Amino acid sequence: MKDLQYVILKKENLDGFISRMSRLRKVSAPVAKGNGEYAFEEVDSSDRIELKYKPTIMPPKKYFMPQEETLLEFSTAKGLATKPVVEYEKMTLFGVHTCDLAGIQCLNAVFSVRPRDYNYLTRKRQIDIIGLECGDYCDEHASCSMVSAHMPSGGYDLFFTDLGDYFIVHMNTQAGEEMIEATKCFESAEETHFDDLQSFRKKKRDTFKSEVQIEPRFIPGLFDACFESSIWKELDAKCLACGNCTNVCPTCYCFDIIDEVGLDLKNGKRYRKWDSCQLEPFAKVAGGENFRKERAARQRHRYYRKFRYPVAKYSKFFCTGCGRCSRSCMAGIHLKDTLNALIKESDSKIWKKWL
Repeated sequence: MKDLQYVILKKENLDGFISRMSRLRKVSAPVAKGNGEYAFEEVDSSDRIELKYKPTIMPPKKYFMPQEETLLEFSTAKGLATKPVVEYEKMTLFGVHTCDLAGIQCLNAVFSVRPRDYNYLTRKRQIDIIGLECGDYCDEHASCSMVSAHMPSGGYDLFFTDLGDYFIVHMNTQAGEEMIEATKCFESAEETHFDDLQSFRKKKRDTFKSEVQIEPRFIPGLFDACFESSIWKELDAKCLACGNCTNVCPTCYCFDIIDEVGLDLKNGKRYRKWDSCQLEPFAKVAGGENFRKERAARQRHRYYRKFRYPVAKYSKFFCTGCGRCSRSCMAGIHLKDTLNALIKESDSKIWKKWL
């Protein structure tokens, strides 16, 4: 049996594939940074690429939505002249985990609705994505099964599954087919390769189990019931309001817009940079009023922006189970612990009515 959408790449040919791809365009992949941390960086061979890695410090979101980017340049030297700016670079991301693929899909949904974000969408069209499947939990902070982010569900051009001596590769787009054709490192997939893939997926389904004590379909109802929970007060006492959790989140997209005038007072630029709902000034409005001044309200807002509000608007969780927020929290606030605490406090009298 053959499937024209699948090919295989022998491990011995991975370096040739990466080298040839890097001659066509920039390639970024996960590399080790020391102390058990990883980051996406430019590579030109497979020597530095880590195939087994916990989620990178920053998600690949940084390539689609840079931490800071210029949107507009202006001059008042002769009237008012403005020049829109769209900065982008053709590149390929290799080794993107399914949780980060899910994060990019969330951002795609946000920036594709009106008002569409053309800076983001232009950049997105210049980036090809090669996914890499996980076969096990990266660490104790991951919650892949809860949000179904452990199984591939699109959002890539090619998708690699490591089956020992070789990768089986799913071609999902024309760009993916062109990469395979250009590099000429691949072979046709045979029936035995699909048998190996089925065995891998069966083992994977046995490995990934629910990480919280509630079925995912009941989570929105849990949050409907827990808006006034005492758990938010407990988080208020712990949270340092540093913003680490939102900075490393693959689906957080809040930003601030700044107009900056040069010293000549004639030229300047408008740029945006990441902002965080966990910072005290974020919800401050004219007159100095702040409608989320308390850390409890800001923490609650963060969780509702992952598990309730996007479900109503986009029909999906905006948590991908990557665990970055829990790893980076200096106060030891862990997402799974918070969810389990909400479940325990609400008890069966509240959320089990959705059974």
